[in-house]
Amino acid sequence: MDYNLDQTELEQSNPIPEILPVIPMRDTIVFPFTMYPVLIGRETSLKAVNEAMGSHKMVLLLGQKDALIEEPGLEDLQKIGVLGQIAQMMPLPNNMIKVLISGVTSVKIEEINSEKGYTEAKFTPMYDYGPKKPTGKLGALVRKTRQMFERYVLMNQELPEELLAGNENQMFVVQGLYFMAAYLELDMDEKQKMIELKSIEAKYKYLLTLITREIELQTVSTEISERVQDEIQETQRKFFIQEQIRALQDELDEGEYGDPELQKLKSLIEAAGMPEEVKVKATEELDRLRKTPSMSPEYGVSRNYLDWLVSVPWSTTSQDNLEISRVHAQLDKDHFGLEKAKDRILEHIAVLNLVDHLKGQILCFVGPPGVGKTSIAKSIANSLGRKMIRISLGGVSDESEIRGHRRTYIGSMPGRIIQGMKKAGTVNPVIILDEIDKVGHDFRGDPSSAILEVLDPEQNNTFSDHYLDVDYDLSKVMFIATANVASNIQPALLDRMEVINLPGYLEHDKVEIARKHLIPKLLKSHGLKKKDVKFEKAAVFHIIRNYTSEAGVRVLEQQLAAVCRKIARKLVEAGKDATKEPFVVTVAKVPELLGVEKYRDRLLDKMDKIGSVNGLAWTSTGGAILQIDVAVVQGKSNFKLTGQLGDVMKESAQAALTYIRAKADVYEIDPVFFEKHEIHIHIPEGAIPKDGPSAGMAMALAMLSQLTHRKVHHNVAMTGEITLRGEVLAIGGLNEKLLAAQRNKIKKVLIPADNEPDLAEIPDKIKHGLQIIGVKTVDEAIGHVLI
Repeated sequence: MDYNLDQTELEQSNPIPEILPVIPMRDTIVFPFTMYPVLIGRETSLKAVNEAMGSHKMVLLLGQKDALIEEPGLEDLQKIGVLGQIAQMMPLPNNMIKVLISGVTSVKIEEINSEKGYTEAKFTPMYDYGPKKPTGKLGALVRKTRQMFERYVLMNQELPEELLAGNENQMFVVQGLYFMAAYLELDMDEKQKMIELKSIEAKYKYLLTLITREIELQTVSTEISERVQDEIQETQRKFFIQEQIRALQDELDEGEYGDPELQKLKSLIEAAGMPEEVKVKATEELDRLRKTPSMSPEYGVSRNYLDWLVSVPWSTTSQDNLEISRVHAQLDKDHFGLEKAKDRILEHIAVLNLVDHLKGQILCFVGPPGVGKTSIAKSIANSLGRKMIRISLGGVSDESEIRGHRRTYIGSMPGRIIQGMKKAGTVNPVIILDEIDKVGHDFRGDPSSAILEVLDPEQNNTFSDHYLDVDYDLSKVMFIATANVASNIQPALLDRMEVINLPGYLEHDKVEIARKHLIPKLLKSHGLKKKDVKFEKAAVFHIIRNYTSEAGVRVLEQQLAAVCRKIARKLVEAGKDATKEPFVVTVAKVPELLGVEKYRDRLLDKMDKIGSVNGLAWTSTGGAILQIDVAVVQGKSNFKLTGQLGDVMKESAQAALTYIRAKADVYEIDPVFFEKHEIHIHIPEGAIPKDGPSAGMAMALAMLSQLTHRKVHHNVAMTGEITLRGEVLAIGGLNEKLLAAQRNKIKKVLIPADNEPDLAEIPDKIKHGLQIIGVKTVDEAIGHVLI
């Protein structure tokens, strides 16, 4: 663009659109007559640049009122900005672009909107170029400003003297103004004021003030630098003297560790019971520390490292309590049920009675939330008499959280494993790795790969923490991991652990847990006495059935806590004059204490219906009943699936429909029927995502029921994946699905015949009251499901 033209010539030679895209400027302003690179990263700004590059290559640069706002609104932008022309655009590897923008003139914003996904504005150019040769008062002001700018450049060593020649060659008065302003260290408000001032004279007065201020600051900065340099030289002189004194002390051999703190560290190293190679490294580090000046940054790094080496346990052990009867009694006292987990712990203790050390005991409790995975792990530590450390891995995505940071990093420290060992103080604690299935991974590494070494009995005797940088023995640690979903654990990691599934509780189990464990604990924590409050068994059962829907007892505990709070308030409000009769929680009082029932039985579920089948689903919170509804309407051949279904479930539905169409003559369905009707499958609840192949048999039978007008037994539920030939394949999560069937009063459950051997490992109390039938094909299931 030719800046030698006057205003009219400029408008004619370079027509400017009335409306242009806007780029919000967070921390700088591109002055007119200057060129500046701008990094663009916001999505809206990227759209604005792409719009400009596609046509006129012009944008409006508007400053943000608050630089901290990430996505500024219309009210967050200044009303005076700069018209800029894009000279060059360069993509960067981090999804950003670098744009070289040339400032044209300041503009006043008339209208602004962001309806197109980016901000655009209607504006009026200000064209405040001024005369080419200033005279009079303005000429004197320009001359004085240039003199002060020359002085500023000569004082500032970071600016080249060639700027002075460039300043003399400016064409317009305002061009020289913005040339000088661009090389001053101004904040955003000062730059904004520079373009907002209306007259050229006012702009030059303001610039002269800013240059004068910068010269004063530069003078003070120079004085401070000289003073600091003198102090540094004095400090170096003292350092050399101290080194000479230290060298003389070494030569005289007067006290190897004259410093009492270093002598204490030496004693701690001797008493720590470290392996020989670790002791050698600690001693070498101590010798290096002794020769390092205390004011040096290396001194603090070495001192912290030695503190960690002597704080971590190397040989201290706690005495295990290996009396099986006592441990058994403790586990039964703390937890109701969980027999498989308890038996595994008792087997472990029995082996420890016969051998000194047992390798490879890595347990992983898998089950829905609230079934007691973490609490039974704590109970194991208490019953064994060991120290217990809990490490929560949920959301951990940085490998250094496990292995630590190397000492070269500022503020580095060991990983969570070594920190836990220091906290335990013994080499044989119980370490609980909570939520191991929720470990993430990103650009900082994969923590589960580091955990592999921790949980491998063949490797963890030489665990390497980046901070300690020595081998540490974790073989005596008893690791217990917990997870909601075993399939989310890295396969190599899962292979190193013994998985113990903790199924959800039945309703009568929850009643016993509430009466024996939850209610006594909650009464004590709420300041209530047993004689003051009584819970009827029927009331507890009512709360479980109508106010909770879970595999565990966490929500049940929350509801019982709410009841205790209500009772505590009633007792306090009643005061001392209240009757001494205990407050009895009955079924009738539950709605008064907890409000409206949250879960109610649906009457339709108790009726035999056409096109509605009960499927069984597995979720991370336990099993659930999956109601599958099918409707057929007039229309062109179409197949609709609703209810937030995943790709796998949609494919299962397609396979089920194809199977039915392939056997239409067997089921006495007119083949033309499919061409004139639309089949719609809906699976409530529509807001909850669902996926997996195990609903294939249920969807096939629901469609058969609707297409053949045969009702479905309401007390039958089923699970199984199907093939295009109608074969029923095995599924997972059978334990949770049977538990859901029992909770929902299902009488008959159809499962794949391939899953029948799995029934041997499912507790009898879960199978109680259920007629479980294994089927190989959809045809076998029809007689059990359709009326």
